[in-house]
Amino acid sequence: MLDLLVHARSPDGSRISLAVAEGRVVEPGGSAREEIDAGDALLLPAWIDAHVHFNEPGRADWEGLSTGSRALAAGGGCAFFDMPLNSSPPVVTAEAFREKRRIAEEKSVLDFALWGGLTPEALPHLDAMADAGAIGFKAFMCPSGLDEFPAADPATLKAGMEIAVQRGLPVAVHAELPHPVETAGTDMRAWLDSRPVTFETKAIRLALELAGETGCALHVVHVTCPEGIDLIADAKSRGVDVTVETCPHYLLLDRDDAIRIGAAAKCAPPLRTTNTVETLWRRLLDGGIDTLGSDHSPAPPDMKTGDDLFAIWGGIAGIQHGLPLLLDRSLDILPQLSSKVADRFRLAGKGRLTPGHDADFILVEAAPHSIDAADLLTRHPISPYLGLTPRHRIAATYLRGQKVTPTTRGTFLKPRITDH
Repeated sequence: MLDLLVHARSPDGSRISLAVAEGRVVEPGGSAREEIDAGDALLLPAWIDAHVHFNEPGRADWEGLSTGSRALAAGGGCAFFDMPLNSSPPVVTAEAFREKRRIAEEKSVLDFALWGGLTPEALPHLDAMADAGAIGFKAFMCPSGLDEFPAADPATLKAGMEIAVQRGLPVAVHAELPHPVETAGTDMRAWLDSRPVTFETKAIRLALELAGETGCALHVVHVTCPEGIDLIADAKSRGVDVTVETCPHYLLLDRDDAIRIGAAAKCAPPLRTTNTVETLWRRLLDGGIDTLGSDHSPAPPDMKTGDDLFAIWGGIAGIQHGLPLLLDRSLDILPQLSSKVADRFRLAGKGRLTPGHDADFILVEAAPHSIDAADLLTRHPISPYLGLTPRHRIAATYLRGQKVTPTTRGTFLKPRITDH
């Protein structure tokens, strides 16, 4: 007997039925212990968000694994990869890695993987973090904003890539140059002008060169501009093993929005022009972008307040509503949310709603509504999307065939390692 049988609508409008047994998708047939007719709701693969900052341990007052994972579940996610910062201590040793895993296993309502940090001091610890199950290593090519997680200079980045190659793991990079452009003033316009597109593309070029030299699997996170996407596409054509991520806020908000919204829209790299946003959408729909990650990077209200935009913490907190807003624009982004993420990071049994894979799915209703601060499940009611009116709402998220609730507990995900 099946455990669950769900009837709903596919992205093309046709009626579909999804059968689940022992947490996995199976061929429909026979009766089920539970049967759900979701009517006209869409049944879609759930989001695997490979880029979040849930900050625990150490900065749970910014965001925590419980509140962050619950907000992601409400936003259509089934799994996340937590970054090595802004935890305190950062995850740059196996001991810190195991402690974060322990806390996540106690608190997360979703499946999770953990990035290890690639900093100058972390190089001797990369192997041990790989042994502990790291999904990959994350490096900043510019100051991270936290002294305890310093930037990886080119020599450090290359050395880390060489270790990553031996361990069969990818290296993710925040690709911006170390020294912003000097600008007059401290308002949002000055902040935006201090980190131009060239500030990003020059760093991407360097990361691609190092990946080509070492043979490392490179993942360039939160790329904001088509110029960066095109550099990566060219490198792919030359045989470099590289993938590229962008984020919902770079597809939903632009420079004018940043100036209007203020601190809640400060991020690095910054929001770009309207024309850049539209061109980024074309790259996404043409297949030039591999994955979509939220880069959820929250902070308490007192760190997002003030007139000096350079002093305010930079980070977008939009994990609950980014996906519904993207779905308003296009349903052709599903591979970048699920299957392409699972493929890149070698998550066996994840990312597809085909027999043998985990039954990780969402039901999405056509339900126009306004995004209100009172509805946010994140630690703090801060979001650049407040007041927007998405036409889609995530009605339910299912993890291995079970509806996610506050008492659900996720599983630690390890990559499937291949010989190198």
